[in-house]
Amino acid sequence: MFHTIQFLLFASLPFIPIADSLPKFDAAAECRSEGGTAAIQQRCAADEAQARDQLSPVWSQSSTAERSSCTQETRMDGTPSYVELLTCLEMDRDVRKMHE
Repeated sequence: MFHTIQFLLFASLPFIPIADSLPKFDAAAECRSEGGTAAIQQRCAADEAQARDQLSPVWSQSSTAERSSCTQETRMDGTPSYVELLTCLEMDRDVRKMHE
């Protein structure tokens, strides 16, 4: 049974829906699907890691509709990519700024 203090503490926590969290992609699978030498796959993995690191601030500034659309778009071919997701969100952001 909740006590009043427990309820108030719980209610004061920030609400962040699970759907609004960054998606988790298997970057290694994405890089393997592209093929190429070990060096090419390493570069792909480095690009994916860099994009994932840059994604957080862009993700938080994007609307729910932009996040959803870009996530769906990058998953269409079965090998989602942080590079593709970041590019999509940046393009949406740039279009939005042009219309402001």
